[in-house]
Amino acid sequence: MYFNKEPYFSKIQYSMRAIYTFFTHLSYPILWGISFFNPKMKQFMMGRKIVFSELQNAVSKDDDTIWFHCASLGEYEQGLPVMEEVRKAFSRHKIVLTFFSPSGYEIRKNTTVADIVTYLPLDTLKNSKKFLDIVNPAFAVFVKYEFWPNYLLSLKKRKVPTLLISALFRENQALFKSHGKWIKKALFAFDWIFVQDYASKELLERNRFTRVSISGDTRFDRVSHQIEQDNSLDFMDAFIDTETCIVCGSTWPEDDDILIDYINTASKSVKFVIAPHNMKVQQIEDFRNKLSVSSVLYSEKENKSLNDFSVFIIDTIGYLTKIFSYADIAYVGGAMGRTGLHNILEPATFGIPIVIGKEFEKFPEAEKLQKMAGLFSVENKESLKKIFDKLINDTSFREKTGMIAGHYINSNTGATAIITEYIKSNYSNS
Repeated sequence: MYFNKEPYFSKIQYSMRAIYTFFTHLSYPILWGISFFNPKMKQFMMGRKIVFSELQNAVSKDDDTIWFHCASLGEYEQGLPVMEEVRKAFSRHKIVLTFFSPSGYEIRKNTTVADIVTYLPLDTLKNSKKFLDIVNPAFAVFVKYEFWPNYLLSLKKRKVPTLLISALFRENQALFKSHGKWIKKALFAFDWIFVQDYASKELLERNRFTRVSISGDTRFDRVSHQIEQDNSLDFMDAFIDTETCIVCGSTWPEDDDILIDYINTASKSVKFVIAPHNMKVQQIEDFRNKLSVSSVLYSEKENKSLNDFSVFIIDTIGYLTKIFSYADIAYVGGAMGRTGLHNILEPATFGIPIVIGKEFEKFPEAEKLQKMAGLFSVENKESLKKIFDKLINDTSFREKTGMIAGHYINSNTGATAIITEYIKSNYSNS
């Protein structure tokens, strides 16, 4: 197998890249095998099977393009404010948006912010060359954590300006370990990196990457505009009268385990909205069977008096952000286990207190908001009950906590303007 050696690669790092590429090729049959038993993996593989034919039909050699890449839905939400501004500023360009994960692609494949939405082919030299031959972007924008070495080095070789936005770096990431030095070299393919915080900037500079600046997190800009939208939902108006409303968003079974007892024993004046992360019928049924109070699914709400129910289970997607506008208290899932904390900024923008699980060390926004006393972490059923009771019964405490959360959002906006000003200043002639 032949590779064009980058001049700044040592022999060892060049060998590591070759090994990485070899194992990426080797993963194909393994992933295909898994896809026969795993629906998500089947989407992952089948979507990539048609990428190049889709691109060849959608992009001509005369098209000017801009490439945005997001790992999944969360990174899409981070990149969206920048994509929207880039579309305005570069109206004659086609925007190509790629996803790594099916959970991002399947939900946003029809977004109007991009002209072409597709999967990113696996990171091999052959794929990166073929992809860039077709797309030929004027510049490329990667979001947060995406470091695909072969794509990055191919972009560098072609002298395509490439940015990383809303990035976060930690000492324990593989690229800062001895075995990850060759991946760290791929960072130098980025013309500029916009990071969320000072710690990330300082870490990069210690590793001799100086083309970096602090912009903050573009998600703050994204969620801050939500409060200006029409967030009314007829079914939520019908469900809630004057009761206290607790919205539990993006929950997993680990979250359900500590929520069930509280829901079953809560005052009848408290209403619960449950929006599970997974829409698996059996998982939702298992949760519902553990309830001793009345519940209703979104899919069965027609011709029912929703106010008669204590628990409203949202077994569909697309409504959670607006539903948070009805909440007095928000519980955000993902941090009771290791699946990863979901977006706390969406409820925070509505000025409501937030409760999460215990595993959130990789989420600086949660750590900061906790220190400000706008967010509370719970470890078990007992600590959940304690903070829920306090927030429900002490209105002054609840309002003060929510005010802190709302202020946190408002004081951290502006990342989109910083990034788009750089793009317009440097690439307007692309």
